[in-house]
Amino acid sequence: MSDDLPMLPGEVGGLGRRVGALAIDWLVSTGVALLLVGTLGYVSDQVSLATLIVFYFEVTVLTWLLGASFGQRILRLRVCAVNGRPLGLPRIALRTLLICLVLPPLVMDSDGRGLHDRAVGSVVILREN
Repeated sequence: MSDDLPMLPGEVGGLGRRVGALAIDWLVSTGVALLLVGTLGYVSDQVSLATLIVFYFEVTVLTWLLGASFGQRILRLRVCAVNGRPLGLPRIALRTLLICLVLPPLVMDSDGRGLHDRAVGSVVILREN
């Protein structure tokens, strides 16, 4: 772990868990979008846009209220500031927007933090219990 991360209340979450959580969140968002938009087919523009919107709000709201998205909760992860404290809604909303842009999460530092985490001063750690 590099010097820019102080002592955290847990171990930094691995890439496999984070990708798994993202996949769970995307699948759930797709299901909700299909219910909202109707049966226009998975590949329609309406379903794609609805999935992205549902994903954005699901991840933002649950991370704000619970410290983790649905998928992160299942895989025992949580999002916090690098000092271990909870993030506020504006930082969570920006972080989720950057995830939706796809590229920022793919560019990682030596600690495994993507540009979206570095931009808002957050880190994904393993949850206790």
